[in-house]
Amino acid sequence: MSRSVLVTGGNRGIGLAIARELAEAGDAVAVTYRSGEPPEGLFGVRCDVTSAEDVDAAFGKIEAEQGPVEVVVANAGITKDTLLALMKEEEFTSVLDTNLTGSFRVAKRAVKGMMRKRTGRIVLVSSVVGLLGSPGQSNYAASKAGMVGFARSLARELASRNITVNVVAPGFVDTEMTRVLTEDQQAAIRKQIPLGRVARPEEVAKAVRFLASEDAAYITGAVIPVDGGLGMGH
Repeated sequence: MSRSVLVTGGNRGIGLAIARELAEAGDAVAVTYRSGEPPEGLFGVRCDVTSAEDVDAAFGKIEAEQGPVEVVVANAGITKDTLLALMKEEEFTSVLDTNLTGSFRVAKRAVKGMMRKRTGRIVLVSSVVGLLGSPGQSNYAASKAGMVGFARSLARELASRNITVNVVAPGFVDTEMTRVLTEDQQAAIRKQIPLGRVARPEEVAKAVRFLASEDAAYITGAVIPVDGGLGMGH
């Protein structure tokens, strides 16, 4: 049965792969995007997740188009990498505001309808960096680590309403963000990964599809790594 799905930051990279995967599963999928154009074949809504008003307006449009959101994937995120000694406060707070507080805004708006229906799936897209740490990414790592505590607290709050909340933690994924690295940098990264390669966006998307499915009805508060073994033990 087709469900109403929202993927934030769903116009490229991992977000777009997730949106396509869930649409292939038969769901009605809407994506939010901050810049560029909406992807072909998906209902797109321009939205900046740092604005509660934008988030509320986006949900209103999506609900009018495809009904109350039953599955939400909080994927929208940014990076502003620099060493702590050189990091401006705005570079720290803006990354947290988009990645972590943005997920809060989206989840808070989504659970209203989910609690009424007594069913729902929330999936937060974190990162192996939030578990391992990474030099020059203290802001990004803090935002992604925060998602884990946020998700597990929500999982406990919402379980009685049949709403699951889980986290996917990708490792290095072949996206526009990683393609800017030099070949030497990419080779150094691959050496750290037990499987010896970076992930395809579709591999992350399949993990999200599983967590959003009925097959994962008894899984909540979990952190699922999709990292080739890079973060094992965390």
